[in-house]
Amino acid sequence: MKITKIISTIFACIYIINASGQETAFDIVKKMDDKIKGKTTQAEITVKIIRPKWEREMSMKLWTKSSDYSMVYVTAPVKEKGHAFLKRKKEVWNWVPGIEKIIKLPPSMMSQSWMGTDFTNDDLVKHSSVLNDYTHKLSGETTISERLCYKITMKPKPDAAVVWGEVILFIDKKNYIQMRAEYYDEDNQLVNILTGSDIKMLGGKMLASKIEMVPSDKKGNKTVLIYNSLEFDQEINETFFSPDKMKNLK
Repeated sequence: MKITKIISTIFACIYIINASGQETAFDIVKKMDDKIKGKTTQAEITVKIIRPKWEREMSMKLWTKSSDYSMVYVTAPVKEKGHAFLKRKKEVWNWVPGIEKIIKLPPSMMSQSWMGTDFTNDDLVKHSSVLNDYTHKLSGETTISERLCYKITMKPKPDAAVVWGEVILFIDKKNYIQMRAEYYDEDNQLVNILTGSDIKMLGGKMLASKIEMVPSDKKGNKTVLIYNSLEFDQEINETFFSPDKMKNLK
């Protein structure tokens, strides 16, 4: 009787250890997402659009608060300076200084290119949520840039208004850095590949400071996003994320 109890206790302990130590795919994606966002973020970013015969560069500032609010302000070059994009929960606006008009972007525009880059409007303001709009499945492991990564397959939920038919994430097991993402359309055709590199401390966190988006069907095309500075958890009032504020950003 005592032996039976001892064996039962051992198996119970093993179960508890496994249950408490096993991360789900959702847990992993959440850790990645929380690390990127923090409670708030403030960043200065350089964007390089690279094409076979020309290149163009833009500078911008970015503010976010949780997953609900984000603001992007283009600071250079002069031609694009003053353009602003705002997300408040599920609504997205664009301030166009040339015509002094705020345009509300419908969901159908989320898949369109953002200012001629290989990023979509959805990529820029994160209209969709990697946590709430997708299911998550741990599909294996692989090594990217000498870092062992989780491979996680995300499928859109039936009622989610998202751009992609499937997204596959590759997340560093040690620091929960997004090293790669593959974006597929509804016909399961690969559209874009995102890679993270130049890992360094940003805002006190180990992150990829260089992000490249490469379309699968356009040879020689890519967009490079470089974080010049990044701060987390500075107080930003929700009133900052308003359509009227877009007109007066600096």
